[in-house]
Amino acid sequence: MAAEGGGKEMNEIKTQFTTREGVYKLLTHSEYSRPNRVPFNSQGSNPVKVSFVNVNDQSGNGERICFNVGRELYFYIYKGVRKAADLSKPIDKRIYKGTQPTCHDFNHLTATAESVSLLVGFSAGQVQLIDPIKKETSKLFNEERLIDKSRVTCVKWVPGSESLFLVAHSTGSMYLYNVEHTCGTTAPHYQLLKQGDSYAVYTCKSKSTRNPLLKWTVGEGALNEFAFSPDGKFLACVSQDGFLRVFNFDAVELHGTMKSYFGGLLCVCWSPDGKYIVAGGEDDLVTVWSFSDCRVIARGHGHKSWVSVVFFDPYTTSVEENEPMEFSGSDEDFQDHMHFGRDRANSTQSRLSKRNSTDSRPVSVTYRFGSVGQDTQLCLWDLTEDILFPHLPLSRTRTHTNVMNATCPPLHVGTNPGTNGNNGVSIGSNPGNSLPTPLPRSNSLPHSAGNTANSKSSIIDSTVATGMSKFATLSLHERKERHHEKDHKRNHSMGHISSKSSDKLNLLTKTKADPAKTLGTTLCPRMEDVPLLEPLICKKIAHERLTVLIFLEDCIVTACQEGFICTWARPGKGGLLSSQNQANSPSGTVV
Repeated sequence: MAAEGGGKEMNEIKTQFTTREGVYKLLTHSEYSRPNRVPFNSQGSNPVKVSFVNVNDQSGNGERICFNVGRELYFYIYKGVRKAADLSKPIDKRIYKGTQPTCHDFNHLTATAESVSLLVGFSAGQVQLIDPIKKETSKLFNEERLIDKSRVTCVKWVPGSESLFLVAHSTGSMYLYNVEHTCGTTAPHYQLLKQGDSYAVYTCKSKSTRNPLLKWTVGEGALNEFAFSPDGKFLACVSQDGFLRVFNFDAVELHGTMKSYFGGLLCVCWSPDGKYIVAGGEDDLVTVWSFSDCRVIARGHGHKSWVSVVFFDPYTTSVEENEPMEFSGSDEDFQDHMHFGRDRANSTQSRLSKRNSTDSRPVSVTYRFGSVGQDTQLCLWDLTEDILFPHLPLSRTRTHTNVMNATCPPLHVGTNPGTNGNNGVSIGSNPGNSLPTPLPRSNSLPHSAGNTANSKSSIIDSTVATGMSKFATLSLHERKERHHEKDHKRNHSMGHISSKSSDKLNLLTKTKADPAKTLGTTLCPRMEDVPLLEPLICKKIAHERLTVLIFLEDCIVTACQEGFICTWARPGKGGLLSSQNQANSPSGTVV
């Protein structure tokens, strides 16, 4: 993508960036898009999304990529950093009328070189099951829009299942489907299964088994995205009402809640070991939430507009099993200690989980995650042990002085370009658009010791118990039995959940009614009450808003609303293409 606007600095597109592990380079020959490479009119179109699947074929090109642009859906062999993209040979291409693809997801469990199962959600509410290798359309769910008429915001296969999938809509509802069941010819009738603070779960009342198996209503407004934990046991949901809600998926129980600093939450992801969740949204912030403690442990400010995607990078998450080190030196000193890219994802997860099973000093750990937003910028963040395991808490007064400089004007956040609906929310900052002065990385506030009961609420009345047993018979036992040996055990701490769940729900209900009352509570701590992360890098990499960020072993994949899917080679992974791109890159665009 060539720079526009006469090469002005403000409109300059970066083609490489440097982090502590080395230089990432944009491979222009590996860019995927519509075959004619003509940008489409992104106004009114649904976000461009990308899905990957590995079919483990014998050719060495096992990765497949699917992406949607406007009314079109494409399926290609993904050649990554090894070979240039060939846009003239899509394996499958589909153009839809009257509706647009909004999201999609592959079933990695069943994928082979001969067949893949791809779910596609649409703007009119339908969900299609297709096989782009066989070029078949298997089934269409919610075809008559009797279940939900609103846009599909997120669709994912249930981890470990060959047939169950979950669909979220802009009404704030989620539905659990089984691909082997039909949807019926009349609107479904529901029976309440379980309800709690701002959520309810219903079963479908019918003489014969039909879809949906379950209906969830979550929060107020659109349910923008959900993500399963790495072990598949928990579900994190973010909604337009600004709440992150984390559920025990099988037990249909609320595990914990968090509120955005302002506006709706748009995206969510889990750390590779399932211990932390990062969410982003209309407050321009990335928020890190501890699963075990059910509290915000850090916020990151680097974006100038809404954050559209957050994603952990399992390949640069670093684990050192020696004595913990101080991270207060220079970047060069820090780089000498860290070994990015050394651990594969599964190795990282198993080593991180060791931290749960020992009372000794924790291993040295750095989580890497990234974010992209409507400001066309890519940010990379490191979450280090001084934030995760603070040893020298500051007094509230001292911390307030560090973060909120009384001589500085307020910085408005949450303002989307072209709108002013978020004005009035401010964070203390330096003059201009510079970042707020962050907390020292080795310092944080003392944290409250509330919610330390060691029992998990398990009280279910007879009606709910009956409904749960029926639900388990219909669906979940299949997943548990068939893939029990594949389950990766994790030691999730449940000690924070009070046995008096009704008291907890009542408290949340009271604070939920008025968003202003959540500020300063554990649901939404004030800016000065938690460490503020600074991004490692923050680079403009597109002309249109960014909608995709995916970390692969040898590259990072991003996409913007123009319909360009870009590959960024990791340090040392670019090969010949990297050299070609460096020689061919426009003058003045290299960082």
